Amino acid sequence: MPAARPLPRRVPPVLFAVVAVAGLVVSGWQPRDRTTWFLETVWVFVGLPLVLLTWRRFPLTGLLCGLLAAHSLVLALGGHYTYAQVPLGDWVRDTFGLDRNPYDRFGHLMQGFVPAVLVRELLLRTSPLRGSRWLAPLTVCACLAFSALFEMFEWAAAVIGGHSADAFLATQGDVWDTQWDMFCALIGATVSVLLLGRVHDRQLAALRLSGTCDDDAPTAAARTSTARTR
Repeated sequence: MPAARPLPRRVPPVLFAVVAVAGLVVSGWQPRDRTTWFLETVWVFVGLPLVLLTWRRFPLTGLLCGLLAAHSLVLALGGHYTYAQVPLGDWVRDTFGLDRNPYDRFGHLMQGFVPAVLVRELLLRTSPLRGSRWLAPLTVCACLAFSALFEMFEWAAAVIGGHSADAFLATQGDVWDTQWDMFCALIGATVSVLLLGRVHDRQLAALRLSGTCDDDAPTAAARTSTARTR
């Protein structure tokens, strides 16, 4: 009988947390607009403690942890400079002759790309959708819904803050900025599901084999309940 293949070593989650915190601290040093910095990075302030507090009961895959850490750096950079003034975006604009700084477009691509893996992991581990053809479209729809919710959040900030919220909105004079933002999130989520689905499945399987999570129980119960209702 062949020996079982050893499970791949997981990158300690504390390393991802350190990356996120370091990016947050550096970006918070003399940002161009303190209010914009807070509004852009508030997701890190909320998300990181939530992940750490629930880690023992609900550890995440390495893929998702890495993506969340990368996304936190994107948010931190945009918060420090404001999305319309990120130097990297200025370089891309000048190099390719664009009419605007495209960093906010990249930020909204990430707004779909990273949450797609988060939503997919939550659905696969807490719902009866494992193996269902509905998993991919529902994941993309959830990301698009979140993007729309974020645009309403920006709208509320504009109503409350007036011109002081212009740096946060980063429309750069584009009347279709809201639609472009949601479209970018849609593209990001779709590409993420298509590109990372198999890698994500392998990491979830390894997570179950390692014994660090027991997600099969609730899923099996949900399937049994669904079968009975049929």
